[in-house]
Amino acid sequence: MPIDMERPPLRIVISDPRAGEKIVKVKVVGGDEAELELKPTMIKKKDQERKELPIALVNPKLVKELSLDEIGVMTLRFRKDEKKINIPFRVIAKEDIPEDTVKINMELLGEAVGELEAEAEAFRAKAWQIAVDEGVAIKLAGYKIKDIINGELIGMPGLKFVITGGTDATGIPMRSDLPGATRYRLLLSGPPGFLPRERGERRRKMVRGKVIPDPRGERRKTALAQLNVAIYYGDKK
Repeated sequence: MPIDMERPPLRIVISDPRAGEKIVKVKVVGGDEAELELKPTMIKKKDQERKELPIALVNPKLVKELSLDEIGVMTLRFRKDEKKINIPFRVIAKEDIPEDTVKINMELLGEAVGELEAEAEAFRAKAWQIAVDEGVAIKLAGYKIKDIINGELIGMPGLKFVITGGTDATGIPMRSDLPGATRYRLLLSGPPGFLPRERGERRRKMVRGKVIPDPRGERRKTALAQLNVAIYYGDKK
């Protein structure tokens, strides 16, 4: 099997340091407007990663209340059979949407809760995940932990992101204090790579360097599978 068929997709986990604790209870209804089209790239399945966020139509007052105008990403938390289902959305403000209502794709709502209307908790997304094509992963190669990248690289133009870490397909983490993209077996006393249970405990663990590797030179067992980034606000508080 060719190498490029063996590598897993690169998942980008995005965190928002400014996301607060504000939560608003809303009614979620299903709609079939063109803006709510559910593209295949918006669907997350067991064997498929989401490449872009689905759309939610909200009232401008909700946008203001949750400070969504800054980043435009909201999470809806549904409760079904005592389970919590969190789905991130990119928001579009619409004056004709009631203040306490959020409208999303009808099919997506049905798959999530089995109803065309549901109650949910809405809040500014603290973190969400997307997958990127190999072409994007190639462009990210050479960047390292603490580097700033342009949001256009991961489909979020107008924003900047700081690389905070990552893990490969076997869960081995990157470390900011190690050069290159090579794997190392080191004696560790703390994270990332080892979480001691006792004071002074140390273990030999496998970790990898701080540089994002070129995926074309990686195989499934060594390929970077997840890259963690945070929205970069610069000197803004």
